[in-house]
Amino acid sequence: MQLGMVGLGKMGANMTRRLMRGGHQLVVSDLSADHVKQLSSEGAAASSSLNDLVAKLKTPRAVWIMVPAGDATEKTVLALSQLLSAGDTIIDGGNSYFKDDVRRSQLLQKKNIHYVDVGTSGGVWGIDRGYCMMIGGPEKVVRDLDPIFKTLAPGRGDVPRTPGREKMSSTAEDGYLYCGPSGAGHFVKMVHNGIEYGLMQAYAEGLDIFFNANSASLPEEYRYNLNLPDITELWRRGSVVGSWLLDLTAMALVENPTLAEYTGVVADSGEGRWTVMAAIEEAVPAEVLSAALYTRFRSRQHHTFAEKVLSAMRQKFGGHIEQKTAAAD
Repeated sequence: MQLGMVGLGKMGANMTRRLMRGGHQLVVSDLSADHVKQLSSEGAAASSSLNDLVAKLKTPRAVWIMVPAGDATEKTVLALSQLLSAGDTIIDGGNSYFKDDVRRSQLLQKKNIHYVDVGTSGGVWGIDRGYCMMIGGPEKVVRDLDPIFKTLAPGRGDVPRTPGREKMSSTAEDGYLYCGPSGAGHFVKMVHNGIEYGLMQAYAEGLDIFFNANSASLPEEYRYNLNLPDITELWRRGSVVGSWLLDLTAMALVENPTLAEYTGVVADSGEGRWTVMAAIEEAVPAEVLSAALYTRFRSRQHHTFAEKVLSAMRQKFGGHIEQKTAAAD
């Protein structure tokens, strides 16, 4: 298929590469001419503007947006809405708020332009591992885009099949899923990221207990000088707490057991807040997810080893660089 890709950052560029490897034709656009030049040297068709990108796409057109959520996405959607025609599709693969998706889809519907929201997980590793995608929008439009999703997704690989799914038919086992109408994809991704906060916090707090197990404030007979790289590696091998997040944590600890290169400033990208807000609206208790979010707020004032672990995990899975604050200087 032919696809326009707007935004060639860490994920957008690698998604473009994975799609081209799968035989798709990509027309690319970015604020950075160097990013466009690099991808064009790898086989993508370069464009000098959104207008130029749209002109180089065959109808019905499909344009995937991978720019920061919020104002950048809003402006890009509005700009494309003035350039695309009835029957074309805008795909938002960033981390937009699901209520914004509903509003945008209603706005575009007046022009008969389709809007598809895709919660995308995979970070900097997705080019090889594939991207887990949670998709919302008109079901027929999503089905028509299936070749794109299938190429980006991890596929079944060597992941054992869940017992009982033998008679079930779903793309979930391939790593992508149509979740429902507009906003449903980003709603599922929002809660996914909220859960991610909680999982990361649990690992971080446990490792912080290990890190302080040799504290001088403890009776000498209860002090332990524990090897954190070995413990995390041990847990990767058959433990019930094994996960990709643990894999990445083990990697970071091998590189530096004290995580000295991290200050412990932990950013929140929005989805954690939105998850807690959704829990409040639904009157659903979410103590762990709320506490994990508040810990990130506190990390900007005082830093523990647990926060360094959180920061290391974010850098490993998503390439997130620590934000500098006055407290970190």
